[in-house]
Amino acid sequence: MGLIESIKAKAKSQLRTIVLPESEDERVLKATQQVLKEKTANVVLIGNEETIKADAASCGAFIDGATIIDPKKFDNIDAYVDELVELRKKKGLSREEAIEIMTTEPRFFGCMMVRLGDADGLVAGSNSPTADVLKAAIQVIKTAPGINTVSSTFIMETADGQFGDNGLILFADCAVLPEPNAEQLADIACATAATAASVVGLDPRVAMLSFSTKGSAKHPLVDKVQFAVDILEDRNVDFAFDGEMQADAAIVEAIGAKKAPGSEVAGKANVLVFPDLQSGNIGYKLVQRFAGAAAHGPVVQGLNKPVNDLSRGCSVEDISNLVAITATQIK
Repeated sequence: MGLIESIKAKAKSQLRTIVLPESEDERVLKATQQVLKEKTANVVLIGNEETIKADAASCGAFIDGATIIDPKKFDNIDAYVDELVELRKKKGLSREEAIEIMTTEPRFFGCMMVRLGDADGLVAGSNSPTADVLKAAIQVIKTAPGINTVSSTFIMETADGQFGDNGLILFADCAVLPEPNAEQLADIACATAATAASVVGLDPRVAMLSFSTKGSAKHPLVDKVQFAVDILEDRNVDFAFDGEMQADAAIVEAIGAKKAPGSEVAGKANVLVFPDLQSGNIGYKLVQRFAGAAAHGPVVQGLNKPVNDLSRGCSVEDISNLVAITATQIK
C-alpha cells in the first residue's frame, strides 16, 4: 500500500469533518464528490446553497452528502462574530468589521468553524494566495501550545525505498518561513516530528541539517543550527534528534557512522529540518525531479488545529489527497 492509500485508509477509520471554503472552484466541487465517494471525510462547503448546487450540476459534480453552509443565513453567526471580536480586540476590531469578515470571507468563517469545534480541519488555497489562507488560520486558530511558529513539510516518497523509512522522509520547512532563527528551527523540528508520527505513522528521527557535521565547520549559520539543537535538548522532547549534520551524514548509514559515531539519528534520519527556506525548497524540488520522488504537501503545521494550503495550480486529486492528510493530522 502506497503512502496516500494508507493515509486514506486511516482517514476512513476516523471519519472527520473538513471544510472546503472555496466552493466557487469547480475542482473543489469535483474533489468533494471524490472525498464523499471514498468516504475519507465529511465535507462542509461554504457559500450560497443554490449557487453551489447549480455550479456542481454544471460541472458534473455529485455533491449530495456534503453540508452546505451560507454564513449570511447561519443561525450561530453571532457566536462566531463575538469570538472574532474577542480574538482581535487588541487590534481594535469592531463588531461591524467582524460581521463583515464572517459573512464575506469564507476562509475566516471556515477557520472559525474549526476553532469552535463545528469542523475538524480546513483545506483552501486553490483559489487564493497562501498568505490569505495562513492569515485566517493564524488569526483565528492560532498556533499549538508550546509552538510559536507556523511552518510546513513535504512528505517525500521515493521509489527505491533506500532512505528514510522504506523511502518515506519528511523535508521541512520548504514553503513558509524564509529565515527561521534557532527557536523557530526547534519549533519546526517539533511540528514535523508530530506530522511524521500522526500522518505518516513514523517513529521520528530528526536531523538538523547544516553544511557542517558536529563542528566540522565554524560559521554563524552553523551556530544557529547548534543553538536549535540546544533548545530541543532543553525542551526534553519525546523524539530522537541530532545535529548539526550534513545531509549525507543524516541519511547514509556508513557516512553517518563515520561523521557522527554513536548518534541514534545519523544515517537513519526520516525527518530533515533544513536551516532555511531556500535550502529546503531547492532540496525537495531536486529530489522530486532527479529521483522521481512524489512530494506530498506542503502540509502546514504548528497550528492548534489543522489547516492546509493548496497550490492554485492544484488538481482534483491534489485536493482530495490533502483532505485525507488533513483528517489524519487531527489528534
